[in-house]
Amino acid sequence: MTRATTGSDGAKTILPGGTIGILGGGQLGRMLANAGSAMGYRFVALDPTPDSPMGQVSRQIVAAYDDMDAALALAEASDVITYEFENVDADVAAKLMERSYVPQGSELLYTTQHRLREKRAIEAAGVRVAPYREITSEDSLRDAVSAFGTPCVLKTATGGYDGKGQWVIRGEDEIPEAYETLSRAGTQLVLEQFIRFKQEISVIAARSSKGEIKAFPPAENIHVDNILHLSIVPARVGEDVIAEAERLAVRIAEGLNVVGLIAVELFVTEDGGLYVNELAPRPHNSGHYTMEACRTSQFEQHVRAICGLPLGDTSLMSSVVMVNVLGQHVEPLLERLAEGDDAATHAGIAPKVHLYGKKDAVFKRKMGHVNVLAPNVEAALQWIEETTIWKV
Repeated sequence: MTRATTGSDGAKTILPGGTIGILGGGQLGRMLANAGSAMGYRFVALDPTPDSPMGQVSRQIVAAYDDMDAALALAEASDVITYEFENVDADVAAKLMERSYVPQGSELLYTTQHRLREKRAIEAAGVRVAPYREITSEDSLRDAVSAFGTPCVLKTATGGYDGKGQWVIRGEDEIPEAYETLSRAGTQLVLEQFIRFKQEISVIAARSSKGEIKAFPPAENIHVDNILHLSIVPARVGEDVIAEAERLAVRIAEGLNVVGLIAVELFVTEDGGLYVNELAPRPHNSGHYTMEACRTSQFEQHVRAICGLPLGDTSLMSSVVMVNVLGQHVEPLLERLAEGDDAATHAGIAPKVHLYGKKDAVFKRKMGHVNVLAPNVEAALQWIEETTIWKV
């Protein structure tokens, strides 16, 4: 049976039994492979780290991401290629498009790898972002700070994640040091007006290669030290905010011609207004709750989208709180796991543990997550608090 067919519109359908190549071998690739393998797909990863999290559950080509020979080997082995993080070399992605089927293309990578391009693309889709300015010198930064007021946020245009590559400017006396520190990165800088938000939420939307779009329920996100700590679903916001957030995510997915997943991070203001903060064109940490709490996980949905299959039902089946497991949490979590928790079971609380197979449990390094299913989010939050695992 042919594993790949092409429709009259040029969109391909990759059937189970086909091979999905992934640029990147981290935890997102691992969870994609686990979900896709259950559907009957084979996987191969390209990642420079031997025995990567994904390499433990699939074939792996061990090579640098910009190794063109390795990329071509990935193309030869794959019926379709995707990526699990956005800092893939867009030139490599473009080259792969010549040799293989890369439905996400390289244009979306090119856009989301650069904050200024991303913001302009979001605005072009008719969605609001925080006021911003491109910064080209210390004087231009001083002018922008004067216009926006303090606090405001200076960011590198590329390379930032988990709070890296940014500086919250709280007074004009910080301008010289902030500019000098971030300009060392050798990339453009952007200053954003600080949005006084009540909550942060995110929506994962999927768009298939055939144009079908579905959004998952928004997650309310809480960060600690600029690292995502909790994703709470249902988000504790009004139904009108939930509906508008999903609508904006769908508009962005359409406007940017997304194939696969797009994570849309938003600020919610006191009056219920929404501003897009950032995008991620891939599975997202705040979407991990879908693995047990939704009829279809974000990982299965991504496979469906890039392979041209009908998208799955995104309905929420249970209240859930996703809590990240960092290096310092691994040992207390394993001890708790070994002991069992009859009280939680009787209360209808079901903690689902996911560990990523990373070798070293480094302080503040993401090592896994737990999806705490519960009758309501308050019960899940109480369980997380009472375990004391996350007080470390």
